[in-house]
Amino acid sequence: MTKPDKANTHRLSGRCFCGAVQYEVEDEFVYALNCHCSNCQRATGSAFKPFAGIERDKLRLTAGDDRLLVFGDPSGAHDKHCGQCGSLLYSLVREGAYVHVTMGTLVDTPSIRPTAHIFVGSKAKWFTVTDDLPQYDEHIPG
Repeated sequence: MTKPDKANTHRLSGRCFCGAVQYEVEDEFVYALNCHCSNCQRATGSAFKPFAGIERDKLRLTAGDDRLLVFGDPSGAHDKHCGQCGSLLYSLVREGAYVHVTMGTLVDTPSIRPTAHIFVGSKAKWFTVTDDLPQYDEHIPG
């Protein structure tokens, strides 16, 4: 089996609100979900966090590495924010193998779309899910 040609891989750009931190990520996301847990609500200031998961090595910072703020365990699961404007850019998860890119920080349109709502058992009471995506009280079973 041959590996895909990196030159032909479509890359997406992303950035924080103020533009101090910028990244590029391959448009090869494995999954995308809308998370309604209380931590995601607080981290984003919104009813939920749309995110897309991808292998860690497929995301590369292109500017502002020295401006990143790590929230959580620096050697384990953590969130990366812009230290200047506070934007949540991505989270390191799954024992450091994956990142969850916050889809709102993408400048370019990814080919993936969220496929479900997770942690709706703790969703904001003032928010009503109005689409037909599956909803799970916690994470997706299995």
